[in-house]
Amino acid sequence: MIYLDNAATSFPKPSFVKQAVIDAMDNIGSDGRGAHEMTLRASRIVYSTRQNIAKLFNADAMRVCFTLNATMALNTAILGLINANDHVITSVQEHNSVLRPLYKTGADLTFLPIDEKGNVKIDMLGGSLKANTKAVILSHVSNVTGNVIDIKKVGQFCKEHNLYFIVDAAQSAGVFDIDMKEMNISVLCFTGHKGLLGVQGTGGLCVAENVDINPLVVGGSGVHSFSKTHPDEYPTRLEAGTLNAHGLAGLNASVKWLNENGLASLREKETSLARLFYNELCNLPQIKIYGDVLAENHGAIVSINIADEDAGIVSDALYEDFGICTRAGAHCAPLIHKAFGTENQGMVRFSFSHQNTEREVIKTIQAIKQLVAE
Repeated sequence: MIYLDNAATSFPKPSFVKQAVIDAMDNIGSDGRGAHEMTLRASRIVYSTRQNIAKLFNADAMRVCFTLNATMALNTAILGLINANDHVITSVQEHNSVLRPLYKTGADLTFLPIDEKGNVKIDMLGGSLKANTKAVILSHVSNVTGNVIDIKKVGQFCKEHNLYFIVDAAQSAGVFDIDMKEMNISVLCFTGHKGLLGVQGTGGLCVAENVDINPLVVGGSGVHSFSKTHPDEYPTRLEAGTLNAHGLAGLNASVKWLNENGLASLREKETSLARLFYNELCNLPQIKIYGDVLAENHGAIVSINIADEDAGIVSDALYEDFGICTRAGAHCAPLIHKAFGTENQGMVRFSFSHQNTEREVIKTIQAIKQLVAE
């Protein structure tokens, strides 16, 4: 099997992540729900994970709030900050985890378009401003094209105009360097199971000091049990119920490893694999490639189509005939497919990891050329 679906979830998980989860299952109780040793072990793991996440993103550890995934983090941020009388600037490359909460708010929305290579036209931010503009909400890296937005530039724009800047880092966390303070990010939403190399059911949001989000979920917190309202202090403010401490143990191990080893060499390897893939296919007339793959900054994602063939049929053939795992369809990002005119055909997405090899990429290229020839 050749696994090229890392934009969905990274695979395989590092051995030290798996071991950390197993150790947690054997040794911990419930974080913040008691004072015995089993509970204290859980609390130490959770706090250590906050510290390592904060180090990776230059955030405040006590404003790192854990959720099940980036979707829940984005819902928490958007529904907790945006109201029906607000105006929000976003883009057509966004995932439904951004789009659907925004639609739910009833806010006035402006969608930045893309150019022919799928790059979001952030130069149109200024012309999109309105008197009631409250926030800019963008994905750092497109899960369809792999194109990267200059979030430092956008963050400076938001600072100048006193806007919230909410970043969907589902595809960039653990891959690209992110500095919340330098980039003026108000809320950074991440998932643990992709570039951060952790397990599913982990994620969260890092909240800047000047931002207060109304809780999406309230309930048990382990403190102030007789209060009729959920605690106001972070991180408890956004963490109702029992955390996935076992999963966070794995995330803690992976983020600690990323902090110690750095992101640059890992990113360079997976980017080089994506470019190898692109360079071998870009001159085939039957192949349509989407995205600005050769840009200086680009995620390790390449989406293609073979002539007018349905993307699902191509993806199935790659797996059934060659054992290659890809993702076909609309990738939960409907507006960018409408922009490219692929809402009916979809695309076949190949997403690479530093754990992949050149040999796997070459085999995949050969498989595609064989499908084209048939």
